[in-house]
Amino acid sequence: MGLLLIPIILVSGSFNITSIVLSQLDIFYFITFFPFFLLFLITALAETNRVPFDLPEAESELVSGYNVEYSSIGFTFFF
Repeated sequence: MGLLLIPIILVSGSFNITSIVLSQLDIFYFITFFPFFLLFLITALAETNRVPFDLPEAESELVSGYNVEYSSIGFTFFF
C-alpha cells in the first residue's frame, strides 16, 4: 500500500501533504494515476476485510495449519 504512494511523492516532489495537494492545481493525480488509485482502493478494502476479502476463518484452523501440511518434508526435518 505504501509502494503505491511513491509515484505521487515523486511527481509532487515532497512528502508534505499540503504541497502534494497544491501540486494538483492543473490536473488531479486521480486522473493521472488511475491504475495506482484502483490498486490502492483494492488494498484498502483488503486491509479492512470488507466484502470480497472477508473469508470466514476460525482461530483453531489458523493456529496449527502448518502442521497438517504433509508435503513439506523440508519443514518436517526442520521441525
